[in-house]
Amino acid sequence: MLQTILKADFPSKNFIICLNECIVINFNIKPNCLKPFLLLSFLLWNILAYAQQVRQPVALNYVGIGTYSKNFNDVFSASVNQASLAQLKSGGFGVYGERRFLLDELNQYSAIIALPTTTGTFAIQGDYFGSTHYNESQVGIAYGRKITERIDVGVKFNYLTTTVAGYGDASAINFEVGTILHLTDNLHAGIHVYNPLSSKLGKTGTEKIPSIYRIGLGYEVSDRVFLCTEIVKQEDQPVGVNAGFHYSLHEKFFLRGGIATATNNSYAGVGLNLNVFRIDLTASYHPQLGFTPGLLLLLNFKKAEQK
Repeated sequence: MLQTILKADFPSKNFIICLNECIVINFNIKPNCLKPFLLLSFLLWNILAYAQQVRQPVALNYVGIGTYSKNFNDVFSASVNQASLAQLKSGGFGVYGERRFLLDELNQYSAIIALPTTTGTFAIQGDYFGSTHYNESQVGIAYGRKITERIDVGVKFNYLTTTVAGYGDASAINFEVGTILHLTDNLHAGIHVYNPLSSKLGKTGTEKIPSIYRIGLGYEVSDRVFLCTEIVKQEDQPVGVNAGFHYSLHEKFFLRGGIATATNNSYAGVGLNLNVFRIDLTASYHPQLGFTPGLLLLLNFKKAEQK
């Protein structure tokens, strides 16, 4: 079990974070850096106190909001359920970045490229979280295809690495699998499981990577409005509910927003379509930790047909 202990000597501004019995980090903090350091320490305690967590963008539900649909999905929908790759109308490349709670030490970046073929759609995704002192990265290869007109399936294989400066790194391999059912032309449902075999981090295998289970539902109200909801259960964590919407104000402009109860976050964003390019400005808010701004850039390899 990974433990986190924080010791502070306030007069001298010396701090010690003990991540476990083998990793101890000693900081000397300048007065003007004290508040960000304490916030970072609080986040580390939440992240590391119980088990190795799965790091995902605060606004993951924003970038993957069109997952359970046929007409509102994009390459980033594969971040939530790889079966969504089967419904891509074009290959594409996307990058997303966010500054979690406005802290440099908690930056997160994601990039994905997807290529449809006659046998299905392949994708490669890379994710990075943290800073030079502590960071987590993941590279994955995904595949999605249609089984029937009503059933899509997908799978992704991941290689994860956690690095602590001065103490080395630890790695693991796992996979995730999902399916999406097109119940009607407008109503879609899906199931996804991340790390079903409960792989462990590092050679010693003492740090377990939790499994995550998702059940989602999406409804295309019209060619401009999409609603979705999702129940998420991460191992050793409470059940969470995500809910979101997409509303196209115009052919070139749209709004997205929603909530995630497990992390007590709300999120929103505005998107601009420029032919084959798309730009999204996103923001999420946590009542105690504050704002997380984000930027998404997407390039479709061919222009989507007008609805």
